[in-house]
Amino acid sequence: MSFLDLYLSRSPLITGSGGGGGAGADPAATVLGIPFDSTHSYRPGCRFGPDAIRGAFNNIEVFHPGLRVDLEGAEIEDLGNLSQTVVASEMVEMVGKVAAELVGGGRRPVILGGEHSVTYAAYTAFPRDTGFVVFDAHYDLRDRYGGARFSHASYLRRVAEDRGGDSIVHVGARAFAAEEAAFLAGSGIRTVTDGDIRDGRGPAAVRDAASAFGRLYVSFDLDVVDPAFAPGVGNPEAEGIMPRELFDMVRALGGSTVAGADIVELNPQHDTGATAALAAKIMSTVIAMNLAG
Repeated sequence: MSFLDLYLSRSPLITGSGGGGGAGADPAATVLGIPFDSTHSYRPGCRFGPDAIRGAFNNIEVFHPGLRVDLEGAEIEDLGNLSQTVVASEMVEMVGKVAAELVGGGRRPVILGGEHSVTYAAYTAFPRDTGFVVFDAHYDLRDRYGGARFSHASYLRRVAEDRGGDSIVHVGARAFAAEEAAFLAGSGIRTVTDGDIRDGRGPAAVRDAASAFGRLYVSFDLDVVDPAFAPGVGNPEAEGIMPRELFDMVRALGGSTVAGADIVELNPQHDTGATAALAAKIMSTVIAMNLAG
């Protein structure tokens, strides 16, 4: 029995995916939901994010004229959600095993969270030479938060310890603790700062930093966008970037192979629908970029 069979708990699936690849062809992307938010510290509810993103994706346009890609004819494999748990160690075990199975099978997973701690388990299932690019208002580099060494506020510290800081490119931080700034200084993590983005240097800086890697895993914490445009997140931070700035940087990754991605921290309980639509657009764009490449 595969880990997929063992851990999956089916949920509403993405509809309307085409069969354009032909029988037996690998899908353009494999979608997997992780309904986990047990370490959250402000607004719980991100466990409801995966199906909210699916609902939005099923109701947006998925033709990308700039890329000449229409996802209406693409095969998008939706596996549903993993079984829900409130125990972080169980989540890490499940996600790690399932992600490794997908990667080993040549799939390109798109993970729908869930809080940001799910990223640790998903990314570390990839080969060690896979670069990690994360868009986030926070660094998530605390050694401990709320007495725990593993949480949404410390997952990137654990990634840096396991994979080394030189595998990480962090984009868009504007809210962090002094402890995190001190760790960052000697970590080897490359940063594209909020100031870089404001000054219009974001796309070029992201492109340059990502070019060091043959393939990438890209993580999108939706709170990187200003809460005026993305109110439905677990930890909103004022004075953020605009969606257009985010998508300019996403498109700057077009010269790289995105082997996997996740979209995390959507909290539908605080959303107007705008944040879910943003998440769906991110997912659509990443899949289309891979098809165009």
